[in-house]
Amino acid sequence: MNEIIEHNEYCSDLAHEHILLTRKKLLGFDPNADYQSWKETVREKLDDLLGDMPEKVELKVNVEWEKEHEDFIERRFTFYSEVDTLVPCHLWIPKNKKAPHPMVICLQGHSSGMHISMGRVKTELDEESLSNGDRDFALQIIKEGYAALVIEQRGFGERRSPQNHGQTHTTCSHPSMVAILLGRTMVRERGWDISRAIDAVGETFNDIDMDKIALMGNSGGGTATYYTACFEPRIKVVMPSSSVCSFDTSIGVLRHCDCNYVPRIAKYFDMGEIACLIAPRPLIVVAGRKDHGFLYPGVEKVFDVIKQIYEKEGAPDNCQLVVGEEGHRFYADISWPVFRKYFVGE
Repeated sequence: MNEIIEHNEYCSDLAHEHILLTRKKLLGFDPNADYQSWKETVREKLDDLLGDMPEKVELKVNVEWEKEHEDFIERRFTFYSEVDTLVPCHLWIPKNKKAPHPMVICLQGHSSGMHISMGRVKTELDEESLSNGDRDFALQIIKEGYAALVIEQRGFGERRSPQNHGQTHTTCSHPSMVAILLGRTMVRERGWDISRAIDAVGETFNDIDMDKIALMGNSGGGTATYYTACFEPRIKVVMPSSSVCSFDTSIGVLRHCDCNYVPRIAKYFDMGEIACLIAPRPLIVVAGRKDHGFLYPGVEKVFDVIKQIYEKEGAPDNCQLVVGEEGHRFYADISWPVFRKYFVGE
């Protein structure tokens, strides 16, 4: 887990941290400014910062197999999101509910792969990963009565880069840096895959309610959730965990994977501001009070901006901060009741 460390007087990090803490953001939220004009400017700037958009290709959806389990039917399928980019997914359909089913897309963070979302052990590290942190998202989603779409994100699991320099765990550092080299970002590429996965489901399966789609994820999966929702209007409810935090209390001062970084973004705004591209859709921010990678005071600071944005949107009750008392993890027991209220109106 990350920890804040003391710098010596020659450390170049000091200059960066000074800028993060003192420089006024060019598009920071101003409650007295014209909100709609500001929102459109944020949209245009974030679109630019995320880099080039991949090009659409024929999806070529391939349903590899279907299996029946006690509580759900599991379909394994793949599709092409862009040239030479094959994306593996698992779609779980609840057996005790009537179609068409609301669908929740779930994204793991840095782990050995999407099988963690399905509660399955493939590596020696998986038992520990699954033993603490409520990371078996698909099982939770089925229990809630929704269909679960599990996507293998770029750089993880079956899509792991061979350029991992001897690391025994999954890494996405190399593809993240090459994306920047090409004028793109990993954040945009992962969001693109999610959008094309929604296309693939809609094109292939007739038992999903395409008007009821939600997106959730933890850590790196939470980051992908948050940014993707900014530009994917088909996502009706958004639930990122262990990821939404000010840059000066997370990725700007603590070591994180390269996939978290969007070039030049902190010059213009922080994570709170881009919530204007999600609002007024329901946004549930899940955080741990003892998360040493995304420090809780930074979560509070960002969420204060989010609340003001939702006030401007006329939907103050559509954002909620859910806080667990432990560290960097998802908190199923306190998060799903909030999610349920927004997704099905209970």
